[in-house]
Amino acid sequence: MVWPVCDAKARFSELLDATLKEGPQIVSRRGVETAVVVPIEEWKRLKARARPTLKEILLDPSGPHDIYIPPRGTFRLRPPREFR
Repeated sequence: MVWPVCDAKARFSELLDATLKEGPQIVSRRGVETAVVVPIEEWKRLKARARPTLKEILLDPSGPHDIYIPPRGTFRLRPPREFR
C-alpha cells in the first residue's frame, strides 16, 4: 500500500501496524514514492546482507581477486651499536 505523507503522519500507528501485519509500506510525497517503512527484522536482515564482513570477503572463492597488496620493503640491518 502507498501512504501519502499526510496520511502517514496522521495515522502513524496504523502505518506501523500495517507494516508488521502486511510487510513493507511505501510513503509518497506529492505522488512520488519516497520512502519505505519495513519491520525491524527485515531491516536487520537486509542490512546484514548488504555489507559482508571482512571474513566473508576474504573467504569468498568468487570474491574480489584484485586486492592490491603492496610489496614488502627490503630488510636492512642497522650497524651494531657500541656499548661503553
